[in-house]
Amino acid sequence: MTSTFHRIALIGKYHGAHLGATGIHSPDALLTVAHFLVKQGCDVVIEHDWAHRMGVFDFPCLALDAIAVSCDLAVVVGGDGTMLSIGRQLAAFGVPLIGINQGRLGFITDIPYSGFSDCLTSMLHGEYIEDQRNLMDGRVMRDGQCVFSATAMNDVVVNRGATAGMVELRVEVDGHFVANQRADGLIVATATGSTAYSLSAGGPLLHPSVGGWVLAPIAPHTLSNRPIVLANTSVITLEIVAGRDASASFDTQSLASLMIGDRIDVRQSVHHVRFLHPKGWSYFDTLREKLHWNEKVVLL
Repeated sequence: MTSTFHRIALIGKYHGAHLGATGIHSPDALLTVAHFLVKQGCDVVIEHDWAHRMGVFDFPCLALDAIAVSCDLAVVVGGDGTMLSIGRQLAAFGVPLIGINQGRLGFITDIPYSGFSDCLTSMLHGEYIEDQRNLMDGRVMRDGQCVFSATAMNDVVVNRGATAGMVELRVEVDGHFVANQRADGLIVATATGSTAYSLSAGGPLLHPSVGGWVLAPIAPHTLSNRPIVLANTSVITLEIVAGRDASASFDTQSLASLMIGDRIDVRQSVHHVRFLHPKGWSYFDTLREKLHWNEKVVLL
């Protein structure tokens, strides 16, 4: 049977890895996937930066911008952090992504490395579930000028300074004043990001099919400041009212030393990320496995 995808890019996790490493984080893991894909009749290329950092030149190498316009599919062999970065960069080009998990949790890189061959065999022949995830565009406005902008798949976070007290933020939704919040920070999370920092801050889980965002305070001064779910068609604005050395983070992209009066605008991106999952995949199966639901609790 002919593969649905002809030219496939492999993208590896190289942060924390080093040449000559052994085990699941070694170059051998990605190369094993590459040789498997070749046997399925696919044309395989490897992302340039990973290949050069790892000293792997067994296959043609392409930069990510070339992958974006020339490949039918990208397979990410790494963790959720790798997938977040690649997803943001490929979203505008509509390249579908498959994640083979080499990280710890694997909410969005959901195929275990130990069983990748069985999963990929059927997926390459068109047996998969497509899952589209929304992105958010954020920008920092200062005196009417944009001083920083970025796209995020997980969240936009405003944090207090490392040594300072709480930060005070004026929150607006679609131009309507909501409240001034004093806290260690505030998170605006997508449904994808609802299982990340927002969850640690007490925010709710949001199913990816729900068109919503989570607005979750981090250690709020007033206990009545609770997480709230908003429509992802809303424009959320966070203005720095008080607090020194606050910072804004857009996934892993950040701007430090926000100033009083800076406004962080968050709105839905026109692009989305295309994830492909094996047939039978369920978001609830992922939650149950990663969050250890239904496990027996032993009382001492």
